[in-house]
Amino acid sequence: MKTELQDVTDTRKTLAVTLEANEVEAEEKGLLDQFSKMAKIPGFRPGKAPLSIVRQKYAKDIAGELKQRVMAKAYQDGSKEAKVELVNVIDVQEGEIIAGQDTLVTFTIDVRPEFTVENFKGLELEGLSEAVEDKDIDEAIDGIRKEKAEFSPVERGGDEGDYVKFSHEGSIDGTPISEIAADKPVYAKMPQTWEEIGSDQGLIPGLGDQLKGLKTGDKSDLDVEFPADFTVEQLQGKKAVYSVEILEVRERKLPEMDDAFFESQQVKTLEELKERVKGWIEGQKKQERKADLRRQVSEKLTASVDFSLPESLVEAETENSMRQVVMENMQRGVTQDHLEANKDDIHAQSRKSAESRVKLQLILSQIAEKESVEVSDQDMSQFVFSQAYQSGQKPDQFVKELKKDQNRLRMAQQSVLFDKTLEMLCDEAKVSDGESSES
Repeated sequence: MKTELQDVTDTRKTLAVTLEANEVEAEEKGLLDQFSKMAKIPGFRPGKAPLSIVRQKYAKDIAGELKQRVMAKAYQDGSKEAKVELVNVIDVQEGEIIAGQDTLVTFTIDVRPEFTVENFKGLELEGLSEAVEDKDIDEAIDGIRKEKAEFSPVERGGDEGDYVKFSHEGSIDGTPISEIAADKPVYAKMPQTWEEIGSDQGLIPGLGDQLKGLKTGDKSDLDVEFPADFTVEQLQGKKAVYSVEILEVRERKLPEMDDAFFESQQVKTLEELKERVKGWIEGQKKQERKADLRRQVSEKLTASVDFSLPESLVEAETENSMRQVVMENMQRGVTQDHLEANKDDIHAQSRKSAESRVKLQLILSQIAEKESVEVSDQDMSQFVFSQAYQSGQKPDQFVKELKKDQNRLRMAQQSVLFDKTLEMLCDEAKVSDGESSES
């Protein structure tokens, strides 16, 4: 066997592997022996038919199997002899495969880039505070009360926090929006809808705030300017006028901090409620701190070394990122036409984030190897239970599906390895913030 490795880029190569005639012949002989033992040929007992007859009868099957064996041997032995850390096979070109003749198989491959990451232990990080202040507790309790609030009609003008029921009809330069965005009637004309004054969750941007001061029965023309990146393409960057009529104003009435309220929260006193809320906030702050430390480590690692990225890994990660972006936008009501019109921008943004993730994964992979980080059965069990819980599946069903797809299983193991390595680096980091340094 002969091998020749040539550069296409820093991370893409062509690997030409030549199997000599005797190697190909040996593979065919092994196949003939197997077929001879299984062949059912009239006049001959199994395994006793002449090889020439077996070769003739099963010529097509033998040729197909020989091709697979020769290519597999070329790949396994060739990559081993060339001493490359292969990432993906991009293309395969094989010559004519005939026993007794040399055979050339040429692989286009992506390989792991050569780089060395150093000084990854004891990274200096700044941790977010986990301290819980009284105002944090008070705001959280206010949030609970708002969730339990009742709304009562009032005759006064709407104020911050009030809910207003109103009708609206919009136009742009005198043309009804129902003609401009016919497929999105909620932005054109509604006989009644609700908005919370002061909320940033309104359907029509900036409209809710302008309802302040208006009372039941009032009519008004309100100016609205849609953002340039608004989800409805026909309205992007446009200035509209909405004719509104106030149908009802409701005031938010928070529940009293009495025994009934405490009972609804499964506590007996305000102090007990504060202690419970404090525990919730502490847990949240701890998670935020942990996520931020992981972000800092990731950014420091990716900035510490430069190297070329295997294009096939970047392309695959870009596709995954694009699918996620498209899914999230469609859930927000973005139309397919809008996504198609912005596909170049979506691709550019997805590729940029994909490059960062691929770079970080390659760095973490090298660190894991240096530090002998391994994925244990317990690590995989925790991963399975976590993923099954998030997807609403039973763990045993999740495992069955995972085992059916070897590529998915390999990716899951890699994900656990990267996560475990990142966690190790956070644990070993030097965190300064005057608070607990545990990550």
